[in-house]
Amino acid sequence: MVILGKLPLKKFPVYVVAQFLGAFVGSGVVFGLYYDALMEYTGGNLAVTGENATANIFASYPAKHLSVLNGFVDQVIATGALILCILAITDRKNIGAPKGMEPLCIGLIIMAIGVSMGLNCGYPINPARDLGPRFFTAVAGWGMEVFRAGGCWWWIPVAGPMVGGAVGAGIYFLFIDLHQPEPQKQEDNNFQDKYEIITMT
Repeated sequence: MVILGKLPLKKFPVYVVAQFLGAFVGSGVVFGLYYDALMEYTGGNLAVTGENATANIFASYPAKHLSVLNGFVDQVIATGALILCILAITDRKNIGAPKGMEPLCIGLIIMAIGVSMGLNCGYPINPARDLGPRFFTAVAGWGMEVFRAGGCWWWIPVAGPMVGGAVGAGIYFLFIDLHQPEPQKQEDNNFQDKYEIITMT
């Protein structure tokens, strides 16, 4: 959104910090809610890899068959598809989703991406969604192995979605946005308002 000029640059750090903290706190809530179950299942040994691994409840880890390159491409494609769909739904030049239904439509898109593309690594498709919980597991008992596992996999779900988001936004701008006429002024929410409503929902 920043690349397309649809979100002010000054708001970008706020969104990054809010999403990261939200994911970190959410992980803490899940950990507390299922603490007894985790302790019973693991016997107090919180493992990152192996048969009793539980770190993958919180953050993504690659499947055994997945290479680093394939994992990176996986994240670029999945995140690019997500951004393309979000732009199509929220762009006021498109028919888009019915007013108020945008969050539901985006939720269904995320579910579809997960069902179709989740096999490789669990479809993180958002750096904060993966890095926040990974930091939580590092301090909650799993240790620094969460950053070493999978051949230092941790950077893939951070860099891949950022590249994928830029690629998806670029494709939308070049092949759709540039070819649409400017809409007449309406009293409806503009694109930025829609985006902010969706991201805060």
